[in-house]
Amino acid sequence: MRIGEIYQAKPFGVSIEIFPPKTEAGGKALFETLAAAARWNPAFVSCTYGAGGSTRTQTLDLCAAIQDQFGLTATAHFTCVGSTRDEQLEWLKSASDRGIHNIMALRGDPPDGQASFQQVEGGFAHASELVSLIREVFPHIGIGVAGYPEKHPEAPDAQSDLDHLKRKVECGADAVYTQLFYDNDSFLQFRDRFEEVGIDVPLVPGIMPITEFSRIQRITSLCGAKIPEHLATRLESVKDDKDAQFEIGVEFAIRQCEQLVEECVPGFHFYVLNRMDACDRILEALSLPGIQPKP
Repeated sequence: MRIGEIYQAKPFGVSIEIFPPKTEAGGKALFETLAAAARWNPAFVSCTYGAGGSTRTQTLDLCAAIQDQFGLTATAHFTCVGSTRDEQLEWLKSASDRGIHNIMALRGDPPDGQASFQQVEGGFAHASELVSLIREVFPHIGIGVAGYPEKHPEAPDAQSDLDHLKRKVECGADAVYTQLFYDNDSFLQFRDRFEEVGIDVPLVPGIMPITEFSRIQRITSLCGAKIPEHLATRLESVKDDKDAQFEIGVEFAIRQCEQLVEECVPGFHFYVLNRMDACDRILEALSLPGIQPKP
């Protein structure tokens, strides 16, 4: 199913994001994660595209495995980093030829050792340009893009960030998937502004359960998301107890998701960090329409 069709055909859409593993053991664990994810029949499983395109071939291989071995719809992340327009067209054709018909179109993060994004000669500077290319040359492909409830770290202000998001949708994006957040008010205020400027595609909240506090602190420091003080205090109090951190994080995510369901979000996009244990617990605790585990 294409991204543009999911939120019309399903009463609620759950998608799951994984990343290419770096080791053989990580690969084995990931396939166990995919088997666990398949129980929930997600709308799609997306696979990230490493900084600087470092996993461009592996991303396609994993997406093909998601579809061929697990019978799930795959979405491949694709960025503007380090590629010319012609190279991007070549990669997109390869994805389409392998039956991958959903793309998460992103500007992308700079590779290690590079302080900021650098546009290559003959390449793109913005995700909106990549969206336009996909829509023009591969009109059958579904396109997701990223949104930032607490503003992209590089954006000068929230309004310019929202203007850029609107431009991505006007260029052909089918749905917006948000960066992780832990303050629902930030998301709801963002949704209000999203609707006020006339963006009319599904806005899907991105959920990353906290399973290890130090890891989430690193991630949020990079993306600009804030951890509420009351949650940070609870997690800090058990900083030497990973099991307790996991329980607090899962409990918080369940409450967070329950409130968002009450606010009529169209789905959830779970950043599972290649593990399904927290996501399993959350989905089991929620009563989501059309979302039931296979026996």
